[in-house]
Amino acid sequence: MTPDVTLALSMLCWDEVRHSPFLHGVLLLAGTGTTVLFLLGVSAYYRRRSTTYLLITLALGALVVRTIVGTGTVLGIVPMGLHHLVEHGLDVVIAALLLCAIYANGSSLEQPADGDRNDRR
Repeated sequence: MTPDVTLALSMLCWDEVRHSPFLHGVLLLAGTGTTVLFLLGVSAYYRRRSTTYLLITLALGALVVRTIVGTGTVLGIVPMGLHHLVEHGLDVVIAALLLCAIYANGSSLEQPADGDRNDRR
C-alpha cells in the first residue's frame, strides 16, 4: 500500500484513535461544557418551572449522557455498537425535546405592545 492509504487506514483504526490525547481533550471539554449547561438549565427550570424550560433541560441532560457514553466507549466499557445505538438514539431524543419546547412555547409568545414597536413608517 502507498503511504497515504496506510495513513488513512491507520486513522480509521479505533484502537489508535481511542488513545488519542485530542479525543480525550474533546471529551473533557464536551463533558465540562454540557454539564455546566445542564446545571444552568436545571437552575433556570427551578426558577421558571415551565414545560419549555423542562424540555430544554432534558435535552441538555441528554447531551451530558452522550458525553458519558462516549467516555465509556473510549475507556472500553461501552461497546462500539451500543455506543452508536445510544448516541444516535439520543440525537433523536434531543431533536424531539427541542421541537416540543418550540411547539409548547409557540402559542405563548408575547407580542410587543404598540408603543414598544420601532416601526419606521
